[in-house]
Amino acid sequence: MKSSSVFFLAFSALIALIGLFTAARTGGDLAAFGFGLLGFGTLFGYSVIKRHYDRTHGH
Repeated sequence: MKSSSVFFLAFSALIALIGLFTAARTGGDLAAFGFGLLGFGTLFGYSVIKRHYDRTHGH
């Protein structure tokens, strides 16, 4: 895995964790923002992994 992929995978995990802590500690609209960050970080991490496997297998 390229170093840029590892960086963006770690960055997306950090975003997801920040979203998780934000959603757990607040209420209302800010909790919805935290869940949005959690979803974005998770989906972005999956897309980094998918691009790696697509590039490895020649798709």
